[in-house]
Amino acid sequence: MKIGYARVSTQEQDLALQLDALTKEGCDKIFQEKASGAQRDRPELKAALAYMRKGDTLVVWKIDRLARSMKQLIETIESFQEGIGLKSLQDPIDTSSPSGKLVFHIFAALAEFERGVIRERTTAGLRAAREHGRVGGRPRSLSAKDLQAAKAMLKDSELTVAAVARRLNVAASTLYRHIPHARSASLETD
Repeated sequence: MKIGYARVSTQEQDLALQLDALTKEGCDKIFQEKASGAQRDRPELKAALAYMRKGDTLVVWKIDRLARSMKQLIETIESFQEGIGLKSLQDPIDTSSPSGKLVFHIFAALAEFERGVIRERTTAGLRAAREHGRVGGRPRSLSAKDLQAAKAMLKDSELTVAAVARRLNVAASTLYRHIPHARSASLETD
């Protein structure tokens, strides 16, 4: 059985082109929805996958109607029940045949390889930066000197945490993060 899935991203877009193509392909049932491809929770896609049985094929007009990225596509296909195929009318993907499965697995392997290479490059870049004394992440909003000044100012009961924060040009929450008990007696002993 061929099960169609048609999707457009916005309410203003029309599904007619996809529905015509899926009908011409001979889909027995067509699920349709208007939802962004970035949206993970797509009720009609879930319904289509729940409706399908072993030997069925999910048919889409283009592969981007099913997933936004290769990673998302692979995750979606991995969620298929055993024995369910995928066919894209505009792309050379048809996992119901052995050669189609091979093409899909090659795409999946290339995507996984690409993620691995990116991960390796990122790790190497961070390591090189650390070796040169650079640390990743946002720069600290309070230097050690500013923190010392904040503690000194907070010893003055006339100054509020908000006032000290304004003087140091940071948010009061920043002071509380660095000095959790900004108004406690622990400042007396620092």
